[in-house]
Amino acid sequence: MKRLKHHPSSEIVGTHSSALKGTSIVVGVTSSAAAYRTIDVVRELMRRGADVHVVMSRNATKLISPTLFEWATGNEVYVEFGGETGHIALSKMCNSMVIAPATLNTIAKIASGVADTSVTLTAITMVGMGKPVIIVPAMHKCLWDSPQAKEVLGKIRQWDMIVVPPAIEENKAKFPPVEDIVAAAEAATLRGRDLRGLKILVTAGPTREYLDPVRFLTNASSGRMGIAIAREAYFRGAEVTLVHGPVSISVPRYVRAVEVTTTKEMLEAVVSEVTSEDYDAVILAAAPVDYSFSRYSKEKIKSSSKELELTLVPTPKISVELRKVFNGLLVGFAAETTFGSNNKLIALAQEKLRKRGFNIIVANDVSRPDVGFSSDFNEVYIIDDRGLAEHIPKSPKSVIARRLLDIVRDRVMGR
Repeated sequence: MKRLKHHPSSEIVGTHSSALKGTSIVVGVTSSAAAYRTIDVVRELMRRGADVHVVMSRNATKLISPTLFEWATGNEVYVEFGGETGHIALSKMCNSMVIAPATLNTIAKIASGVADTSVTLTAITMVGMGKPVIIVPAMHKCLWDSPQAKEVLGKIRQWDMIVVPPAIEENKAKFPPVEDIVAAAEAATLRGRDLRGLKILVTAGPTREYLDPVRFLTNASSGRMGIAIAREAYFRGAEVTLVHGPVSISVPRYVRAVEVTTTKEMLEAVVSEVTSEDYDAVILAAAPVDYSFSRYSKEKIKSSSKELELTLVPTPKISVELRKVFNGLLVGFAAETTFGSNNKLIALAQEKLRKRGFNIIVANDVSRPDVGFSSDFNEVYIIDDRGLAEHIPKSPKSVIARRLLDIVRDRVMGR
């Protein structure tokens, strides 16, 4: 496959992470008005180390020029294949395929085996080779809601093709957030559907304990880590429930979510889930507030220059209460301020693992300004009750989520 020499696109490869280093991904572009968004997808895949190749339907070129994708990737763009086996060579070379955007026409053709465009031909070939194909639908909502769409989407899902659900806005099934597409591509390319059949509960974000209707006690947790775990698990085939507090980022629409506010509400939601459903693992990635106010004022407390004394009382420990009703794999997090002392961090995490009944605990030093709560990156130790103490250097939280779920998978499946 032809690559342009000394192309500036190579300068961004691997700048976010090396998660996809050594992989090749083919991106299919079809004739949806959302085609311009695909540029962001290919660039983000490259920032994670992937070598990206683009195929376009002839109709897609009427909306966006192949030259733009050639500039973005540094690789030749295929609208039609020269020779009889160009699609075979491309499919053999690439690890996975992302079709973004995917029109209903394209999805229906793939489901019916109609290989009359470079996109459908490549997709059918990739499926035949047993390689992951990710579909990113974009269309009017009436088409998305049609029985025909439901039928063909159900059909391709039976073949383990991954569908990234659209964002339903303004009566349209719109192109989803790029981060969702990239997460699906990473998960499918690197792990496939290895969590299929598992049922996982994840908690995320902070909680709030109110003093009065406008003031509350909370912490700096953003929910990024828990949401990264839930997203990764979903795209790897797990059935996922996310119990979350007031997070500062968007919750994935495709994951079943239970929203709570207080620590007590989070505890009640988690206990309700594990006593009514059969979960294989519970991952407590949330940072629930440890204290609440002894009294709550129904009216706003008037401001004053006088000192105000408040009494704090402990909130229930979710892990301790959960262990009374849940005997499955329990994963916790330990956010400590150890100011660079890894030995102290590990010791504190091991103590928490024993006291709280965790099987696995993920420890990080929140005294560092470059990682942690509000960052997309973290540096952690994953410690378990069998002697594991694995260090993950500063990495995107998606990478940490992937490795943690590898360990969870192996424990649950007895590997």
